[in-house]
Amino acid sequence: MNSNLIDSIKNLSKINNKNIVDIRHHLHANPELSFQEFETSKYVKIALENIGISKIEHKANTGLVALIEGKNPSVKTIALRADMDALPIKELNNVAYKSKNEGVMHACGHDVHTSCLLGAAQILFSLRNEFEGTIKFIFQPGEEKLPGGASMMINEGVLKNPDANAIIGQHVMPLIPVGKVGFKSGLYMASTDELYVKVIGKGGHGAMPQLNIDPVVIAAQIIISLQQIVSRMSSPIIPSVLSFGKVIANGATNVIPNEVIMEGTFRTLDEKWRLEAHDKMVKMATMIAESMGGKCEFEVRKGYPFLHNDETLTAKAKQHAIEFLGPENVIDLDIWMAAEDFAYYSQIIPACFYRLGTRNEEKGIVSSVHTPTFDIDENALEIGSGLMAYLAIRELAYN
Repeated sequence: MNSNLIDSIKNLSKINNKNIVDIRHHLHANPELSFQEFETSKYVKIALENIGISKIEHKANTGLVALIEGKNPSVKTIALRADMDALPIKELNNVAYKSKNEGVMHACGHDVHTSCLLGAAQILFSLRNEFEGTIKFIFQPGEEKLPGGASMMINEGVLKNPDANAIIGQHVMPLIPVGKVGFKSGLYMASTDELYVKVIGKGGHGAMPQLNIDPVVIAAQIIISLQQIVSRMSSPIIPSVLSFGKVIANGATNVIPNEVIMEGTFRTLDEKWRLEAHDKMVKMATMIAESMGGKCEFEVRKGYPFLHNDETLTAKAKQHAIEFLGPENVIDLDIWMAAEDFAYYSQIIPACFYRLGTRNEEKGIVSSVHTPTFDIDENALEIGSGLMAYLAIRELAYN
């Protein structure tokens, strides 16, 4: 039975592939930033209607949720998720589908995710008389920006009516060759918090430091000292990252400024330690500034939680991927310290978030996500569409 199902899905994937490539090209050429995906949402809705899907609702303003009901639709519901937003990056690729929106680019593959989910919807609509249960398609806004579109979709009931029993999502991975996918059971991705720090001193002439309270020196001391939170205060078995990527000391060669602005990120995989670290960071930075005669305003904006892949669901999904792609094309992943708002779903229902290989060194497709030259080997679209459809049907078969 599974071999017949695999053959059917692969055949439908191949038949639909040109359409999915065209969809991806349109989305890539017309990217929209987080929570501004108005035209993208309209386009996806029309694509769903063209498939024949009539049960479509708006969520979180620019988000969409659609249903395909098989036989006995109330037996079980599986949700499939794709994100739709782009990044504020100027694209440098010289391709026919290059971004038309200056300074905005699908540099994280969300155009791929949306295209693959539409491809899976095409396949599953064709096979709706071959499975029991309901498949829910979640097209989500704002993954790249707090508070995260996933949290907003959940608050508006995207996992309800009907209640989803599990959720599956996929994400491009340029480190994995096209044709392969990767899975990681249990803890997979980190929580993420944004750090906003203002160090206040007393500016003046750089040649007379004794008359000033130098916020640049204070800020430097804070950055160096805060690294002890990870290296000396955290358990070595808890992955943690503390990084500052933005420091503004708007003085001059001979001008000490009044203040320094810093922005950074803190990530970990343990919720108790996460909260402890927040407190330690604020206290340490404040005390350092005060001991040096200055002040420190330290804001922690709590972001996404850690992402947990349900062990049972992920084990089944990995086995189903092996059935669909062969054991040589399914690999094990390690912990990834990036963050994903798919984590919100994983805190509520069993979730599986896996990686879709998009790399092709022979074609020069090697750039990382969040870079202006990111692109994919589009053979991944056929694989991603077919695999999502297969995972959904196989998971529905388990009661």
